[in-house]
Amino acid sequence: MQLGVLFSGGKDSTYAAWLAKKYGHEIACLISIVSKNPDSFMFHTPAIKLTQKQAELIDAPLVCVETLGKKEEELGDLKKAIKKAVKDFKIEGIVTGAVESVYQASRIQKICNELKIECFNPLWQKNQIELLNELVKSGFEIIISGVAAYPFDKSWIGRKIDKKFIEEVSKLQEKYKINPAGEGGEFESLVVNCPLFKKRLELGKFEVVGEGNSWRIDLK
Repeated sequence: MQLGVLFSGGKDSTYAAWLAKKYGHEIACLISIVSKNPDSFMFHTPAIKLTQKQAELIDAPLVCVETLGKKEEELGDLKKAIKKAVKDFKIEGIVTGAVESVYQASRIQKICNELKIECFNPLWQKNQIELLNELVKSGFEIIISGVAAYPFDKSWIGRKIDKKFIEEVSKLQEKYKINPAGEGGEFESLVVNCPLFKKRLELGKFEVVGEGNSWRIDLK
């Protein structure tokens, strides 16, 4: 099946794309929404501009649409992007990296229903520690691109998701009841290498900006 992937460049959307390809589907295009609202309800924001470079590494065309990021209104921009993908790349369905957010999954499903295309959520309801371990075992190199909740701070930015990381967030889950894969918005991620990429993504220069428990990569 010809599929479009809702793609943020983070671990979940990239892993979902890889699984879709592994299951025998064709990735016809990637779809990225660039939100001007850093607190968007729907869309990943740190390092989102790198999706163009990631798309080149995946060798897939990118449909990129900007949004002001206003709650609910941003869904119109998402629908616009998906409609463009249907028209330009003849996609028959959408792949998402949704794991636990009913808010996101339900709204994407509604748009797919309206456009009469399929919606695939290969990570839906997957145990979050299990998901992190799968990513490491599958050869995904992922760094933390943003944090937005206690007890995370500036020191977590740029850290790789590896066995040590998984051990630490497992302990934080027990102590603070966080979502270990960042499903509560605790942190966001950036894939710098994976089986889908032709080579490793080079970040170049970036700064880390923020305060308190809210920090993110600021690309130059």
